[in-house]
Amino acid sequence: MDFLAVDGADVAAMGSLDFWLDKPLRVSVIIIGAFLLNLAVRIVIRRTTGKIADGETAKLEKLETAKVGKKDPRYWLMQDSPIAVVRRAQRAKTIGSVLRSIATVAISAIGVLMVMTELGFNLAPLLASAGIAGVAIGFGAQTLVKDYLSGLFMVAEDQYGIGDVVDLGEASGTVESVGLRVTQVRAVDGTLWHVRNGEILRVGNSSQGWARAVLDIPVPYDADVEKVSDLILRSAKDLREDSEYGRLILDDPELWGVEALTGESITIRLAIRTKPLEQWGVARAMRARLKRDLDRAGLRIPLLNQTVIRDGGTAVPAGSESHADTAESAAQPTA
Repeated sequence: MDFLAVDGADVAAMGSLDFWLDKPLRVSVIIIGAFLLNLAVRIVIRRTTGKIADGETAKLEKLETAKVGKKDPRYWLMQDSPIAVVRRAQRAKTIGSVLRSIATVAISAIGVLMVMTELGFNLAPLLASAGIAGVAIGFGAQTLVKDYLSGLFMVAEDQYGIGDVVDLGEASGTVESVGLRVTQVRAVDGTLWHVRNGEILRVGNSSQGWARAVLDIPVPYDADVEKVSDLILRSAKDLREDSEYGRLILDDPELWGVEALTGESITIRLAIRTKPLEQWGVARAMRARLKRDLDRAGLRIPLLNQTVIRDGGTAVPAGSESHADTAESAAQPTA
């Protein structure tokens, strides 16, 4: 190449001040400028993401100081503040790392092209080849780009994190790993699902903020609804006073009333607001307590669609044995 040919005149020129103030100086300025620009951008990104996490922490501390009431919707955010602060810090760290990497690659690539231009390289064929290769790679890697972009937005919006119980459509379970391309979810049966972020169309998260245990309790059709409702609500309030489960319940239990009505039973719905991921344990404890209290009150859960086979092969619906006995005795002749 011509620019590599060095003769005596060139050596003499290299010893002059004009030579060092020409290309070498411009190349040095480009390299130093790219380095300083990259350093400045990384510092700005680091401080911005740090302020995001610190700002959320300060906001939660102000809520704590103000002692907002339980009816204030911000109260549930404050209840989850320790976990929320950690999640926000991790999210800010992840986003900051990605942005710093992108900035470094972009600034370095521009700096290299500028240096090559100063050294006399013809960049037209290189840029043309890069453009063609970029189009080909773009068509082949559009799914990969979709996965990375979806993963970046999921992390930025805090849709889920490690340890959350989620429903991703085809896969549901506990999140074990969150990456920009793939999310790993452990199902209840132990299966580890690897889900590409670009294929996730919806996310159901059972772990953010608070949860709710919803119980549908069937009672006999002829039971006194008001009396049974008071019994259920009293049992739920007793559970909240329990030393083990009371700390898991965030608010007073709510009796939503009659949810369903059939010929065999009346279904009454009870709702209890709990800490995240504690709704299932609270629901199990509530069922056990209800079983004990209903037994003490002499109430039994109705058996739906049960048929009793009498002597002689006659099928009688459950609950109608007394009516059948009356009809049978009336049909018999009097002695």
